[in-house]
Amino acid sequence: MTTLRKAVLLAAGRGTRMRELTADVPKPMIKVRGKPILLHIVEGLQAAGIKDFLIIVGYHGDAVRNYFGDGTCFGLQIRYATQVVQDGTGRVLDLARDFVGDSPFVLSYGDILVDPVNYKSIIDLADDIEAIVSVKQNEDVSKGGAVFVNERMEVTDIREKMQPGEATSPWYNAGVYVFRPSIFERTAKLQPSPRGEYELTDAIRDLARSGRRVKGFELSGEWADVRDPEILAQLNSF
Repeated sequence: MTTLRKAVLLAAGRGTRMRELTADVPKPMIKVRGKPILLHIVEGLQAAGIKDFLIIVGYHGDAVRNYFGDGTCFGLQIRYATQVVQDGTGRVLDLARDFVGDSPFVLSYGDILVDPVNYKSIIDLADDIEAIVSVKQNEDVSKGGAVFVNERMEVTDIREKMQPGEATSPWYNAGVYVFRPSIFERTAKLQPSPRGEYELTDAIRDLARSGRRVKGFELSGEWADVRDPEILAQLNSF
């Protein structure tokens, strides 16, 4: 068993569906219940024992850097990398290679809110598990990724934005992962998807089909992909 100490947060995107709300800040810096989405994530991971962060920035990256600084005022160590070209979640992960080194790490999209108790459940990584993919039920897989698992909750496939008529799964990719550095072997081989992006999910599928154990982990409690103003309004209504 290995206890994770590092986290990589993806906070480079604008979030065009947020319209004028992201005119001056990236989507992860939009406030939910009084504080930026990214701060909710950082605080949840910190409570689970994570102290070393890499935040990957891009659009209005200074808004993130100015808010968090080097992490000292939060009792953390925070470093940054910049995604210059927005070409997908698979390629951007390579920016974390030096930060990660030989350590397993948590990866979270910067617009995903989860009940913090979940972070405490995933930071202890069993020696025979290569990666963890968080999942939720009762979500619209056409808006994200469908995760296919076997009876042991081992991931067998993962597909982005399923189309009507395609074989589907009740498990939705919930946007929080645990990886060993072996994931970089898979991202290095990625080719552009039909959307023209380098997809992290393609690398995960390759990893799962290589014989390594990739586990699905069902998140408990509240979860939200803050994808549009409507969801933001719902979250801020109570």
